[in-house]
Amino acid sequence: MSQTAVCRQIILLGAGQVARHLGPALRQAGHAVTHVWSRTHAGAAAVAAEVPGAKPITSLDLTALPVADLYIICVPDGAVAAVLASARFPAAALVAHTAGALPLAVFEPYASLRGGVLYPLQTFSASRRIDWPAVPMCVEATTAADQDVLLQVARSLSQVVEVVATPQRQTLHVAAVFACNFTNHLFGIGHALLQEAHLPFALLAPLIRETVDKALAQPPFTAQTGPAVRHDAATLERHQRMLEAHAGWQQIYNQLTASIQAQQMTAAPNKQEPLRL
Repeated sequence: MSQTAVCRQIILLGAGQVARHLGPALRQAGHAVTHVWSRTHAGAAAVAAEVPGAKPITSLDLTALPVADLYIICVPDGAVAAVLASARFPAAALVAHTAGALPLAVFEPYASLRGGVLYPLQTFSASRRIDWPAVPMCVEATTAADQDVLLQVARSLSQVVEVVATPQRQTLHVAAVFACNFTNHLFGIGHALLQEAHLPFALLAPLIRETVDKALAQPPFTAQTGPAVRHDAATLERHQRMLEAHAGWQQIYNQLTASIQAQQMTAAPNKQEPLRL
């Protein structure tokens, strides 16, 4: 934690992967995570056990929350409204959600609350360690003073902190779904196809790494390769026939091929010919 940061008393509401990673990170940054709430006693206890000094909140109905400087809601987007509706926060409590797609306006029905957003742009899994200093943190709040509080907390965790208003954050979330969730699904399809052919997924590792490296080094559309770019009809038809046993994957293949070709039609006429793959 930096010398200029202020230790905050924080309560986590939720016990999913975000809370499981965020709780220890906040404690490591010098904050006091005093309590953890979850819809189950076991969930709250599991997260609290990972954060020295934290206690699980035993009441499941959220009617008697302890006093804290900041309450961070770490539940799925669709559950945030329900938590806000059922919780009884102390008067003028500062409450922030961690959802990428949820607007700041979710706090508008609760005039007694000070609402904010503390959105970590990262994917969280139980078996993976998070490099918090590199995780972009997007902050938004209803007042400048509360925004400063959330900025202080975010900067105690990360070296990449931005004030991002709801419309831009929602666009960022859509982009993240394409870049992360959809890409991972495509990796999964590739993995399954190789399993059917009794080939190891590791064969794709150098290709995946090179693709990601190029996408980070230049605008991804300019690095597009493959049979769709080349309008290689014979290869495209062969792939389509190979996917006949997987109608859903064949549909994805065709849709992505059409999208690539449509995008290429809008590219500059002097665009260099892509490398083959």
